[in-house]
Amino acid sequence: MQSIWRPGTTLETVQRSIHGTMAEHLQIMPVELGADFLAATMPVTPRSCQPARALHGGASAALAETLGSLGANFVLPDMEQQRCVGQEINANHLRPVFEGAVVRGVTRPVHIGSRTHVWNIEIFDEQSRLVCVSRLTLAVVQIKDALRRPG
Repeated sequence: MQSIWRPGTTLETVQRSIHGTMAEHLQIMPVELGADFLAATMPVTPRSCQPARALHGGASAALAETLGSLGANFVLPDMEQQRCVGQEINANHLRPVFEGAVVRGVTRPVHIGSRTHVWNIEIFDEQSRLVCVSRLTLAVVQIKDALRRPG
């Protein structure tokens, strides 16, 4: 199978891209880059728990959006000209995962278009049971010189 990723994309470049973001705060770590998928892990810690000490649904959604956004942006031919930004996300939470565990999310594209992308994200517990299934729609936007990040 031919890779969907922009030439030069490696697991290390994906890992570096989350430095200083919410993903880093939640300890989301990209761990595998396949020909058509990206996987990341996230520990279930007090940072990602709700008061019952179970994984917070918002943390699952943050993992899903991180994975889908990374995937969408790393298939773009030139991130200096375009970026993918989230438009809509849904998440169905299927089973609880408690503090001390580690979850693994896997994303694959459903649709890669010139104006929109749709990515599917599945999150699993340590026994490979499905915890959450999510779908993320992203808009492909042109970056104007005034909107470019400095540095």
